[in-house]
Amino acid sequence: MNAYSEKAGRRVALLLIAGSGVVTIAKGMSLTFLAIRLQRDFGLSPAGIGALIGAGPLLGAIVSPFAGTLSDRIGRKGVLTAALFMAGLALAGPGLAQSIAAFALAHIVSAVAAAVYEPVARAFMSDAAPEHLRLKVFSWRYLAINAGWAIGPLIGVWVGAAYSTLFVSAGVMHAAFGLVLFLNVPEAGNRQMIQTKGATQAAGGWRGLVAALRDRRLVFFVIGGTLLLAVHGQWSVTLSQYLNTGFADGVTLFALLVSTNAATVLIASTPARFVIERIGALPALSLGCLLFLLGEIGFAASSGMEMLVASMILFTIGEVLIVPSEYVLVDGISNAGNRGTYFGAHSLSTVGNFLGPLIGGLALGTVGGAGMFLLFALLSAASALLFAIGHSMPPPRPETARADRLGSGALNGDLLRLGQFA
Repeated sequence: MNAYSEKAGRRVALLLIAGSGVVTIAKGMSLTFLAIRLQRDFGLSPAGIGALIGAGPLLGAIVSPFAGTLSDRIGRKGVLTAALFMAGLALAGPGLAQSIAAFALAHIVSAVAAAVYEPVARAFMSDAAPEHLRLKVFSWRYLAINAGWAIGPLIGVWVGAAYSTLFVSAGVMHAAFGLVLFLNVPEAGNRQMIQTKGATQAAGGWRGLVAALRDRRLVFFVIGGTLLLAVHGQWSVTLSQYLNTGFADGVTLFALLVSTNAATVLIASTPARFVIERIGALPALSLGCLLFLLGEIGFAASSGMEMLVASMILFTIGEVLIVPSEYVLVDGISNAGNRGTYFGAHSLSTVGNFLGPLIGGLALGTVGGAGMFLLFALLSAASALLFAIGHSMPPPRPETARADRLGSGALNGDLLRLGQFA
């Protein structure tokens, strides 16, 4: 059962889609250039950059599952608004920081806020949108996000990647969306959602997370999603370092590839949605993993702009197929009472945002760019296999059935003991 009427739900979903686009413009014009600033202004090595940038998503992966269960209990609106205001305050830090410690603290806080926001926003969209529109709104949200990535880096290049103005502006944009969300989303929708869950409401906190992870399908989705995010979640971090050290005018080439990625998403999103509807979420995700593999091999073999752009197009089409398909798969194994918990548990896969820059930085420093890209190609193939295994598994037994089985076992034991005394 949806938390809103179809008309109200459409409005809420459209607001979340538009807000995601605005927030992503803010990220694109600031966070995209973090690795370059750390390399140029602070002199960090590739491995050091990967570890620092990845630390925020790693902590976010720990916090975000509990944000999902909290949103199941108190509603999505309050959790989203708090995350956006926190991100707004923290994003100014990386632009103003004059030391590694200050930079790291601000980055970690903003990354944790983003990690809290993402699973709750996806659950909120599932709550608001009618079931027959969920694939469409997930695709539209992803389209808006990538439109933001197309616009944001160009603004960053135009203004200057190291200017503190970019980071302060990014923080203001996050806070502004939080205010709009707070003022325009009706609170009654959240209360209705909580009231209609009844007996299906997931346990809160740690118990809710453990209960969700008893679903082996979700466990395989989390592991597969971790590998996928290691490949594409922070691809800009490793690619920017590779281009900055291996190509003349690497910053300009990097901005071109980021915009190519976003423009390809704009063009390919609608056809990709039709493909997912036609062949199903799992086959579409597997096809996307294959395109990831081909794109990474292309990056490894590239020696000029044309080959890099062609490889980015392949990589991006894979991304467009994978992201909505993954959300649809998680949505398909959850229900209204545990959706926040399931999306929150699935956000454990954001540890891939830590592993990707770390592994990529280490590989770049030891075996070079070609070895790094081939490693990511192998991770793409492994993730497809994990999702296929998880999708083939049966759903977990209901808790009531487990309790009945345990209760009957205890009763039989009591009767046997009574028989011994008879």
